[in-house]
Amino acid sequence: MKDLLPGDTVVVAKLDRLARSSRDLHNIIHELDGLSCGFLSLGESWCDTTTSHGRLMLTIMGGIAEFERKLIRQRCDEGIARAKAKGTKFGRKRSLSPEQVKTAADRYAKGETMAELAEVYGVSEPTIWRSLQPEIQTAA
Repeated sequence: MKDLLPGDTVVVAKLDRLARSSRDLHNIIHELDGLSCGFLSLGESWCDTTTSHGRLMLTIMGGIAEFERKLIRQRCDEGIARAKAKGTKFGRKRSLSPEQVKTAADRYAKGETMAELAEVYGVSEPTIWRSLQPEIQTAA
């Protein structure tokens, strides 16, 4: 922005490469307007702030895009809630089964180091450490 001169036009391939929300986009365009610079998106032919029609289209399409994004987010949240209610587990699968964690906790309590346990189970030391945290706390 600091290198722009009055009369320059900022050109982007797509709008989503420039801004995350319509408010963010409008703030950037407002800043460009204050610098007497235009804005043009190659991916969206309607997005050209060098014309009054382009400014109107930018405002309308930005509002529609934000509305659509909120609807998508709402549907995703509802889907996640339904999946959790059905008992679906999210995230990566555990590297160690509950039986392996229990055995590793017993071995750790008998003096084996986390490095030795990590080698035995084929995982990293931090994985062993995280897996043993509930076991260590309940044993104490």
